[in-house]
Amino acid sequence: MARACGLGLLLALLLPMVGTSVPGTVVRLNKAMLNYVSETGKAPLQRALQVTVPHFLDWSGEVLQPSRVQILNVQVSRLDLNFIAGFGIRMLVAANFTFKVFRVPEPLELVLPVVLVADARVAPDSIRTPVVSISTCSSFFNNAIVLDGNHSTALLVRVQRHIKAVLRNKLCLSISNLVQNLNVHLGTLIGLNPVGPESQIRYFMISAPNITNDYISLDISAVLFLLGKPIVLPVNATRFMLPEHVGTDSAMATVGLSQDMFDSVLLLLQKAGTLNMDITGQLKSDNNPLNTSVLGLLIPEITHQFPQPMSVVLKVRLGATPMVILHTNNATLQLQPFVEVLAVTSNSAFQSLFSLNVAVNLSLQLSVSKVKLQGITSVLGDVKLTVASSNVGFIDVSVGLRSPEVPSLGGGGLTPGEGTDQVHAQIGTVFEKPLLDHLNALLGMGIALPNVVSLYYLNAEIFVHEGYVVVSSKLLYEH
Repeated sequence: MARACGLGLLLALLLPMVGTSVPGTVVRLNKAMLNYVSETGKAPLQRALQVTVPHFLDWSGEVLQPSRVQILNVQVSRLDLNFIAGFGIRMLVAANFTFKVFRVPEPLELVLPVVLVADARVAPDSIRTPVVSISTCSSFFNNAIVLDGNHSTALLVRVQRHIKAVLRNKLCLSISNLVQNLNVHLGTLIGLNPVGPESQIRYFMISAPNITNDYISLDISAVLFLLGKPIVLPVNATRFMLPEHVGTDSAMATVGLSQDMFDSVLLLLQKAGTLNMDITGQLKSDNNPLNTSVLGLLIPEITHQFPQPMSVVLKVRLGATPMVILHTNNATLQLQPFVEVLAVTSNSAFQSLFSLNVAVNLSLQLSVSKVKLQGITSVLGDVKLTVASSNVGFIDVSVGLRSPEVPSLGGGGLTPGEGTDQVHAQIGTVFEKPLLDHLNALLGMGIALPNVVSLYYLNAEIFVHEGYVVVSSKLLYEH
């Protein structure tokens, strides 16, 4: 309890720091999910209903005779779960309890049919995870069926009265305990999930769930951490609302991911520096364009400054935050990296040759593996290059976008238009593949979707809409 209160206080202190708006996500769970829970929940429910029954005390002549009572088996034949609009979930359980009463001289075996009805409220708790609490619970008993033993009706009535008195309280208590164990499991929603080596994401509920007769919808947002501290996000007062009819009819869970969610995760990756990279060439590698000799064929001043071939490094840095553009059936990732081209000198120092502003559009394909949203990219159209600075004279890299002329700082170089296609192709070739490899490796690691321990998304389908993405999925619980 102290730990939960402490964590609740910690979140209360952290959440105001991230502004009035946080990345929006909606998780909608429908009747198919309840049916799945009904099937997977029968076994643990049967175990939970295996309660201890005290001895049955009955007079034998003038002696009070205690007889041990044991539940031999509990068979749950029916477990129905249904939504109660504006409240929570109703549970209906039909079970047969097989008892053995160890009487002397002859034991008694009987089957007692029981029906349990319980209403459970679903609401967020102090640490902003969903909590299920039993509000009402009732048990109803049918007449017992004797399996073994030839006993009087009066004895059977007394035995049933004893068993019913015990079960009436214990069965509802068992269901309540089972729900408490479920709440411990649901509490893992707020667990930290890694985004990169130094960044994490944590989900939490922002309001009471919306419950209809057909589904429960949870408004969930995220706190993004960098080096253990929440990052400040741009304020967006627009709350994400998931439309009613999205996803597939066969899904158990429908997860809506807002534009803000994608923007915030990309901001985190950019601040963490995980999108930056160095592209290094090996001097002795055959057909390697990343050396001064090859670049000097296109930009003579490089050969002038470096008569002997030296390796070249491209330092790719993302100063501007990447953007995901979401249109119907189309997700595009826009990057504007700054690329500095440096030569490695004889004393292993770096000398800047020139730098480029790059604009590249990437097609983004999304998929889900277990609990992670993953992506893979491919280049759309040309990689646009403009010269930011040059220490090797004028460079014209315009293709589809004219570069401004940069005054020569070292003399020589190409005249405007000379070598345009060659420079663009050379830089584009050495830049494009490493960029895609780096991005796809990073996006392949995935970002955790809202999840709890041991519950996974299964056969998920992705739908891209204007301004948001929908994950429509079945669920799989692994014990």
